[in-house]
Formats: sequence, C-alpha cells, structure tokens
Amino acid sequence: MKTMHNRALHYVAKHPAQFTLQVFKAFRKNQGLLLAGAIAYYALLSIVPLLILVAIAFSHFVGEQLLLDTLAHLLEWLVPGQSKAIVQELANFLAHRAVIGWFLVVTMIFFSSLAFTVLENALSIIFVHRVAIRRRHFLLSAILPYLFSLSLGVGVLLVTFVSSGLRAVASDSIVLLDHTISLTGATRVVLYLLGLAGEIFVLAAIYLVIPAGRTTPWHAFVGAVAAAVLWEITRRVLVWYFATLSQVSVVYGSLTTAIVVLFSFEALATLMLFGAQLIAEYERLNASGKERAAQPFVTG
Repeated sequence: MKTMHNRALHYVAKHPAQFTLQVFKAFRKNQGLLLAGAIAYYALLSIVPLLILVAIAFSHFVGEQLLLDTLAHLLEWLVPGQSKAIVQELANFLAHRAVIGWFLVVTMIFFSSLAFTVLENALSIIFVHRVAIRRRHFLLSAILPYLFSLSLGVGVLLVTFVSSGLRAVASDSIVLLDHTISLTGATRVVLYLLGLAGEIFVLAAIYLVIPAGRTTPWHAFVGAVAAAVLWEITRRVLVWYFATLSQVSVVYGSLTTAIVVLFSFEALATLMLFGAQLIAEYERLNASGKERAAQPFVTG
C-alpha cells in the first residue's frame, strides 16, 4: 500500500500538468458544473432556514447583535458583498420570532438539511469508484445532513465567542519603548487567518464525512487547501466584479441579492467539487483491480 502511495505521489510530482488535466477531464465527464448548480440551488433554499435556526437557538447564549455581526462576517466568506442584505432579513425575522410555531420549525429543519443531502449525492458521483464497492446505509445518509447542520451551528457559536474576545483585545494597545502600538491591525490579521483555517477545516470535514467510503485525513486536507485557495481568489474577483463591472442590479432589479447569492454558491460548489475530484483522481492512482476499473460517471 505504501509502495502504491509513493508511486502515485511520484507520478503527480513528475507530471503535475498531466494530473491536473486528468482531474479537469474527470470533472467534466462527471458533469461537475451541473452538480454544482444543483448544490447551489438547494444551498439557496437551505441557507436562510439554517441561519434562522442558528440565530434562534444561540441568541439565548450570546447577545443577538453580536451573533448577527458574527454571521455577517462568516457570510462574507460564502456570499461576498451580500452578507448585509441576508443578515438584515434575518434580523427582521428575529424581530417577529413570536409567530414561529412548531410546524414552521420542523419545516425549517427539513429545508436546512437539503443542501447537505444533495451534496452527498453529488460527491457519490465524484467518488463513484467507492460507491461501486461499498454503499452507505440509508439511515446514516438520512441522519448525516442533520448532524452536519448541528455541527455547523456549534461552530458558529464558538466563532462568536472567539471573535468577541479578539474584538475586545483589539480595543487595547501596548506600549513598547515609549511607542504605543494598536492591536487592531494584528487582530484583523488573526481573524482572517482563523477564518481561512476554519474554511479549510469545514472543507476537510466535508471530504472526510460526507462521501461514502473513507478519505484519509491527508487527502482531505490537501483537497481542502486547494479548494480554499481557489475560493479565496474567486471571492475577491467576485467582490471586485460586482462592485465595478456588474450590471446585475439593472437586469434583475429586486432579485439581485438572490441571483448574486446563487451565483456565489455555484462558484463555491464548483471549487468544492473540484477539490473532491482531485482527491478522487489521486485515489485512482493508488487503486487497483475493481477500484481502478470504476470510471467517471458519464451522462451522454
């Protein structure tokens, strides 16, 4: 097994361009853009119910405004430039939380898990060589999206506490050799690095938990780093594009926020699936026999 791993690593190091082209070809054969579109659509349906559930559940532990500020900061990673609009709608909903009934709560729980269900189905196509060998029990597939949603909610709560502490530190300064040095800039860098690390951690968790079969932690980390770096570049391009060149508000009017969020989700889903495809193709280099025989899913 170690010999096959060394052989695959040697192949990638010796032919990086050829391996990258192989990943792109497999991604195209697996209809990666179509899968990303499906994930983006269901993510758009899931994001608001999930945020509402998180806000209602954790507003009992932290201040509502602090929680909303944290969600706005986190949403900038998902939907660049549109976080304020989403948080404003979330704040309006929380102002009328008294009208929420049990039926609405159950409905929101169901819709908040749809994105993870579709994501699992999409990853089963990317990792089709695993599915052909070992399928996940249907009960585990049914429960997994809700567990992942709960984990993300707990993560939001932890991020709220950490960011609150860092912002408190940022209001202070230190005196070094009779010079006063503000900690605001350093705190901003720390917050960014923590956000990037959190992004890599979430992506790695998705690659480890969501697909059927077993992903090694190292493969999940490499795929997560690749997807996170590509997303960092992409989201900055999106912010610049929507701020300078885009005429989307002229074309779509009141639907602008939904269109931009959907487009951002599709870009993120595409890069997430590309990271998964990179892992899958590396696994195929290590595979043999029945695993190697499994080919990418082709629709036409």
